[in-house]
Parts: sequence; structure tokens; C-alpha cells
Amino acid sequence: MGIRLLDQAKKTYPTIAKSWVDTGFKNAVIEHGATLGIDVEVVNRNPEKRGFHVVKRRWVVERSIGWLMMHRRLARDYETLTTSSEAMIHIASIDNLAKRITDEATPTWQGTY
Repeated sequence: MGIRLLDQAKKTYPTIAKSWVDTGFKNAVIEHGATLGIDVEVVNRNPEKRGFHVVKRRWVVERSIGWLMMHRRLARDYETLTTSSEAMIHIASIDNLAKRITDEATPTWQGTY
């Protein structure tokens, strides 16, 4: 999975130089990234800290997923094809970007029923 993602990222963004991954990714992903010219860095928790603490770079992914879940179509698994899900993620991302550029707040589906 991670190798395919790196291949797709390199094809789509030829100048990509760095990628952060979770601890679930294996060394094969890191080695494959090196062959593509991508520095793959694993984001690890500090084993000395107990309980909840913010892990560097991991919050970016969690925040992005939270923003996407504000779109009703993505809050439930309606799609049967992965291409449909991917299209809905693109639409939600465009909406999020447009909101940041224009400082306009589009109404969310939450709290409307």
C-alpha cells in the first residue's frame, strides 16, 4: 500500500522530496522512497512519555481527516467504488481550500436535523 502511494505521489508531484509516515509502515516503504528520491521519515511516539501527548506531524493528518469529515458525503460510507470515494474527497478538499482562500464559511450539515 505504501509503495503504491509513494509511486502515485512521485508521478503526480515529481518534485516531492519528503514524506512522513506512521509507525505502521515497514522498512520496504522507506527503501522504496529512497530509490524514488523521497526522504521518508517515520513519526514515532516518545516511549518515555505516558498517556496522551501530541506527536509531531501526526496532528496534520488527523486535522485533515477531521476537516474532510465535516462534509456529509464523507461522514458515511455511501460509495461502492473507490473512484467515487476519491472524487468526493477531491470535492471536499476543493471546498476546504476555497473556504480558506475566500474566508467564507459554507454551512455544514451538522446540527441541521
